[in-house]
Amino acid sequence: MFDSINSVLTGLLGPLGPLIAIAGLGIVLVLIALPTMMKKQRDRYAELGVQAGIRDAAADAGKSSRLRRMSAGDRLEKYAHLLEPQKAEELSALRLKLMRAGYPDKGAVRLFHAAKMVLGLVGLVLAVIFALTNSTDETSTTTLLIYGALPGVLGYYLPVYWVEKRVGKRQTEIIQGFPDALDMMLVCVEAGQSLDQSIIRVGRESRAGYPALADEFDLVAQEVKAGKERTQVLRDMSDRVGIPDVASFVTTLVQSATFGTPVAEALRVYSADMRDKRVMRAEEKANMLPTKLTLGTMMFTVPPLLIILIGPSVWGIVTMLGQMGGK
Repeated sequence: MFDSINSVLTGLLGPLGPLIAIAGLGIVLVLIALPTMMKKQRDRYAELGVQAGIRDAAADAGKSSRLRRMSAGDRLEKYAHLLEPQKAEELSALRLKLMRAGYPDKGAVRLFHAAKMVLGLVGLVLAVIFALTNSTDETSTTTLLIYGALPGVLGYYLPVYWVEKRVGKRQTEIIQGFPDALDMMLVCVEAGQSLDQSIIRVGRESRAGYPALADEFDLVAQEVKAGKERTQVLRDMSDRVGIPDVASFVTTLVQSATFGTPVAEALRVYSADMRDKRVMRAEEKANMLPTKLTLGTMMFTVPPLLIILIGPSVWGIVTMLGQMGGK
């Protein structure tokens, strides 16, 4: 059946008939589904608000929102039902991952899905154009489909790869700078500053070397100034960065505040532990270095050595066998 359909499409549309038919079918399906997806659902709460006579409050809110600088994610707000997951768990997990990657804006989820959609469509269009301009009669339909779909898939998953790399890079930076930050916080607390003042000072001093860690401490300081409970702020920081060392640090501070033990003593013990962990990580990398160098040594040293040592003998044997064969 597929061979007959392929032959009919090839006879009607040429060698690229199956690819053109699939692309046309996809466009038709997108056009059919687009009005339904773009249709915005009725906001019942907004209707009740209008009926209750809060038009003036809504107008004031609109003025204040216009005064606020709009980001790219805010401009995509009317497409939120299309660019955001409908399940609260998926939306929360994706927002947490983007925050760990350094994108705390509330419209980051919309931008992420918009980037996936745009890059996927751009890759698909470019692949189709390349296939149409470089195809021959000998090119099979499977090859054309692979060439057409592969760039679109790569473009669709490129933002996912970028976010994963950003998360790993940011977590590595926080892990590297955390022991120094704890030492500085211990010095500030022992000098007579409060924990909130120490966090502000550590965030300011860590900006040059570890900007990701400084952003986290600045956010903690701002939330505490806004009136949020310090324990909850620290736990939010632990969830935001997703690093076991930071989670243990938060647990230490929470227990210190719960049981009334001095913060300086807890920081002294924990900072010493973090320094020991940093030394252990450095020793682990140093111990792994000979194993990694073994593969490079075998690949780039042993073959040339064998050629130098055994090459002349092999050449002499081959020459001798050739002479004996000629006789």
